[in-house]
Amino acid sequence: MTERFFAEYLRHYQPFKPYWNYEDGCVLLGCRRLYEATGSKRYAQFVLDYLSARVTADGQITTFPAERHSLDSFNCGKALFLADALTHEPRWKKAIRWQAAQIAAHPRTKDSGLCWHKSIYPEQVWIDGVYMTAPFFAEYAAMCGETAVYAEIARFFRYLRQRLFVPQTGLYLHAVDESRRQPWADPETGCSRTHWLRGEGWLLMALADVLALLPPSQEALCEQLTAQLREAADGILQYRTENGLLCQVIDRPALRGNYEETSGSLMTAYALMCGALPAEYAEAGLAMLEAVRRHALTGSGGRLHLTGICGAAGLGSGRDGSAEYYLSEPVVADDPKGVGALMLAEAAAVRVPAGIGKEAL
Repeated sequence: MTERFFAEYLRHYQPFKPYWNYEDGCVLLGCRRLYEATGSKRYAQFVLDYLSARVTADGQITTFPAERHSLDSFNCGKALFLADALTHEPRWKKAIRWQAAQIAAHPRTKDSGLCWHKSIYPEQVWIDGVYMTAPFFAEYAAMCGETAVYAEIARFFRYLRQRLFVPQTGLYLHAVDESRRQPWADPETGCSRTHWLRGEGWLLMALADVLALLPPSQEALCEQLTAQLREAADGILQYRTENGLLCQVIDRPALRGNYEETSGSLMTAYALMCGALPAEYAEAGLAMLEAVRRHALTGSGGRLHLTGICGAAGLGSGRDGSAEYYLSEPVVADDPKGVGALMLAEAAAVRVPAGIGKEAL
C-alpha cells in the first residue's frame, strides 16, 4: 500500500519552496534510502531530476539561500552523495564541497561556539539543526577525508545532551537561547520548556544516520552516540499510546488537544530500525510503523493520504514554546516532513534482519 502511495505522491510532487529547503530534502533523502533498500530506479530518478535542475555544471547550487545562514539549508545536500555515486559527474562533488564551505561563514554563539540555527535566531541552538547538518558532514568527512569534522559532530551531540536533555522525563527540549533574551527561554537555563515530538525525532534520526556513516577509526564517537541513542530511545518509548504511536507533546498525552503525531512517530520508528541498537528496538520500530500504516494512511477521493502531520512549529515571533502553542499549529496531510519520514521508515524496515516480524513494502 505504501508503494502505491509513494508512486502517486512523487508523480504529483511540487517543490515545497522555490529555494534549496529542508522539506524537499526530506523527500529526496527518503527516495535515496528507498532506492538503496529496494533498487527501484524510479526513486533514484526522482532525486536526479530534482538535483539536475538546481546544480550547475560547475557545482553551483543556484537556489541555495546562503544569505539566510540557515542550518536547514543543508538537508537537501544529503541527496548529492547519491547523485555522485550514480553518475560520477564532477559537479556533484563540487556541489558537496561548496555546500560544506558555507559553514565557515555561519554565525556562531558566543558561549559554546556552535552555529546559530538561522541568522534570524541569534545565539540560539535548536535540536533540528543536528539532523540538518551532522549526517551531511559525517558523509562529507568520509568522502573528503576531513577527519576534524568528527570532533565538531561529537561536540554538537554532547552539547545537546548537556543542555536539552531532561533526566526526569528522559526527553529533550526543543532549543536553547544562550543569550537568554527570548520570551520562550527559561531565564536561568535559556532552554525552551516543551517536549515536542518532531524535535525529538530529528535528534533520533541524526544519531542513527551519523552512526551508520562512522568509520572504524571513530570508535569513541561511535560509543558516545550509541549510548545517547539508546538513552533517547528508552526515554521516548515509555510514552507510546495504546495505538503504539507518540503524541505531539510527548509526555502529556492527556493534555486537551494533544494528538498522535505522524511525522515524529515515523522518525522514531526509523531510528529504532537502523541497526545501531539491539533487535528489540527494531521490533518496536516495526510496530510503530505498522501503527502509522493502520491509523494515519487513509483513502480519500480515490487516493491515499498520510494524515496527522504537524504542519510546522518553531520558536519566536509569537511562538512562546508552551505545550498549548505546539498544539495550536495546523495538522495537515501529505506534508513532505511526514512523507519523507514514512519513506525512511519503510526503507529501514526492508533492511531489518530476518526473524523480526515485518510486512513487505
